[in-house]
Amino acid sequence: MENILLCTSYLNLYGLGLHGIEENTALRIFTDETPLTRLLQDKITSLVIDTILSEDTFTEGAKRADVFACILILFSKLECLHYGSSDWDQPLFQIPATISSSTLLELHVILETFTDCLYLLDGRFNSLQKLFVDVCRIVSPRIIIDNQKQIPNLKHFLLYSERDTDKYNELIVPLVYRMTNLEELNLHLVVYCEKRSIDGYDLKRNIISHLLQLNKFVFNIRSRLPLNDQAYVSSNEDCQRSFNGFKNNKIISCIDYFPDRKEGQCHIYSYPYPAKYYEYITNNFPDGLFKYVREVSL
Repeated sequence: MENILLCTSYLNLYGLGLHGIEENTALRIFTDETPLTRLLQDKITSLVIDTILSEDTFTEGAKRADVFACILILFSKLECLHYGSSDWDQPLFQIPATISSSTLLELHVILETFTDCLYLLDGRFNSLQKLFVDVCRIVSPRIIIDNQKQIPNLKHFLLYSERDTDKYNELIVPLVYRMTNLEELNLHLVVYCEKRSIDGYDLKRNIISHLLQLNKFVFNIRSRLPLNDQAYVSSNEDCQRSFNGFKNNKIISCIDYFPDRKEGQCHIYSYPYPAKYYEYITNNFPDGLFKYVREVSL
């Protein structure tokens, strides 16, 4: 790879994609002072890096954090970064507490916890306009992190998480409140609710009414809640009525009850279905077009 990149000066080069690269190789490329780093550091404004596991997998998370930090240090003009992995089970990484960037406008990244998302939006990446995050665990931070300061530059935010979280009202809603000039929002969540599932009324009250510049809202939210005297599980008709007046295209809702698990489920999503996975499909599965779905589970 180095030989190819060094064979000429590439006067018009501004974007670079590195796919299937091991973390050890990435660290060497981005940390060693070589003709390659000198060639790239002042040219690249857009970088895609797609890593694979190396043999010492127990340190991969730390290496990935180091690579992330080195990228931001090396590429002084970087505006767009996609940092991901080809390996489904590859360890995630946590954002180093000392990194920052004043040039980065767009970031796509997979993170270990929601805390890392808060770090990205605490002011150290104050030029960010588009942020796309896949978060493994949405849990309360172990330390106090400011989740109130406004983020006026952010225009597009995507939050994706496959694991259940009970921190929707505590963490996610306050974060969205801070995005005062947000124009496009994508939420893909599984939320555990104690009393009431997330429906159109909730989204209007907690999301839409606070984002006056919002012109596109794509969502795929599955609420889980216990079947007991304290919880309210609406009918599918009531849930569908809660979306009256939505500016979005067609909204689909699907209510299911699982008496053996003493649990109810409310699945709501904007149509066409935006996600690559359709989980916990039931007999109430609605028909329609699912052009992005690659995996279905019962």
